[in-house]
Amino acid sequence: MTPARTTTPDSDSDATAATAPASPPLGEGEQERFDTAIEELHTGTQLWAALTIAQRATLLRQVRTSVAATAEDWARTAAASKGLDARHPLRGEEWLSGPYSVLGALDASIATLTRLADGRNPLDGVKVDRAPGGRARVHAFPLTGIDRFLLSGFTGEVWLRPGTTPNAARARAGLAQRTPARSGGVGLVLGAGNVTSIPVLDVLYELLAHNRTALLKVNPTQDPLVPVYKRALAPLIEPGFLRIMRGGPAAGAYLTQHPGIAHVHITGSAATFDTIVWGPSSGEGAAATKRRRRENRPLLKKPITAELGGVSPIIVVPGPWTDADIAYQAEHIATMRLQNSGHNCIAGQVVILSADWDRADAFRAALRRAYANAPERPTWYPGSASRMQTATDAYPDALVLGDRLLVEVDGDDDATALENTEYFAPVLGVVSLPGSGQAFLDAAVAHANEKLQGTLGANLLIDPATEKALGSGFDRALTALHYGSIAINGWTAFGFITPTLTWGAFPGSTIDDVGSGIGVVHNALLLDDVERSVLRGPFRPFPRSLPVLNGGGRATILPKPPWFVSARTGAEVSEGLTRHRANGGVGGLLATLTKALRA
Repeated sequence: MTPARTTTPDSDSDATAATAPASPPLGEGEQERFDTAIEELHTGTQLWAALTIAQRATLLRQVRTSVAATAEDWARTAAASKGLDARHPLRGEEWLSGPYSVLGALDASIATLTRLADGRNPLDGVKVDRAPGGRARVHAFPLTGIDRFLLSGFTGEVWLRPGTTPNAARARAGLAQRTPARSGGVGLVLGAGNVTSIPVLDVLYELLAHNRTALLKVNPTQDPLVPVYKRALAPLIEPGFLRIMRGGPAAGAYLTQHPGIAHVHITGSAATFDTIVWGPSSGEGAAATKRRRRENRPLLKKPITAELGGVSPIIVVPGPWTDADIAYQAEHIATMRLQNSGHNCIAGQVVILSADWDRADAFRAALRRAYANAPERPTWYPGSASRMQTATDAYPDALVLGDRLLVEVDGDDDATALENTEYFAPVLGVVSLPGSGQAFLDAAVAHANEKLQGTLGANLLIDPATEKALGSGFDRALTALHYGSIAINGWTAFGFITPTLTWGAFPGSTIDDVGSGIGVVHNALLLDDVERSVLRGPFRPFPRSLPVLNGGGRATILPKPPWFVSARTGAEVSEGLTRHRANGGVGGLLATLTKALRA
């Protein structure tokens, strides 16, 4: 069930279209530019359909070379656009969420195309077994030796929909690359404005999963990146497989209705989605929109997929946590909210805590410290100030900690606003439920499913001893958690940058009630019938992750992941990992690992 939602503009260039005054219509010259671009892309569809799979793999290798060459400019331009100077401790975020993510997706996609070109299956060498509930489960991460080493302790699975067998999973893997000569036409990608890899990853998925060339309309917040994108993606632009265009809401409105566009993909807000599909919800045209909804006559006559965010839970399962566990996981939660200043569709927003946990007070205190002590940074995304004010108005007694807000819902306080408003800003909330053990976990899962808006990503923190004690009950609760991406002792953002996992809402949304969106992206193994991805990480960092100290938990070589906002060397390590991903080399990697040990 998706509760009634209070959405806010998040990550699409047209995010204010539902409530803003009407934009000036496109000028004749602007229309002509878009028409020409779409015509060129239609020509490009013929060339794309004529390429063999081996030639497509070669093309992606060329893209990889150009992305690697622009990585530094990409990361630094993105950091500057968000107000992070060359010395800011969090500038490493733009290396990982930009070029690192794209390079990883290219590597994984090249591997898939190479298998297909050799007459093999995309899942050759990949373990496929059974998940709870009759699902097939693809063990999609790690698949390379370097990932097993650098990201030891982290694993990722893709669960397919109930009834899908392992044999069916293998038979359907490959999607449009199983029929490469069948064109999907031209797709429109309405690019995200918050994370610089998203538009590129969405374009890549259009090409590979659907055999569609793509017109990428960049969010105005990403305008500084357009020259970088054009250099990085030149091998796709030159033959007519991609066009990158600027524009605001008027451009988006024109393009979504263009007869040359076969499909629309949007990363953004539910309000924008509804405006595209049904029409404006206020002002001129609102009455017609209501009538179309009532009569089920959408304004958009072509298929649309979407990733629309939501309110992400962080379920803290009570257990015998040490002081070090509490401090580490408090910093983990602070990261889930404060990375990119909270301007993430899967920024953790609601911590679900046991009121009966004997360590609850200590955890709350540690969370306040970690949240307050994280480095300050601008809240740069348009509309952030008004969303922060909305949260302050709803919770006037919330803790104001510098540039961020911590809402601790107690007693008779009403958590509705916190649980149904995606603030897309540094606002973190804590709610408490009674119980411990299995009873608490089941109640927390039900609360997340029924009370929180959206189904995009959920996070769950549990110590190894408690998970072992719960046994099959833990698996049952995990199966009942209806989110498209689930992270156990990790953050779902790790799943976002892992290309062989999938990204999207839990299945079941429709254009009439879109929730967190429709369809998936990333998915470099090109899997069909996807239900969710499940990421698992280490509960304790190195050296407490060593078996003798860890109580059966997962081992890792990372003392603190570089994406933690509290990682002292996070910027240097993130840059070093990206450079290694781009260029290889043992010397640079060893230097990066040395810095990681000082995190």
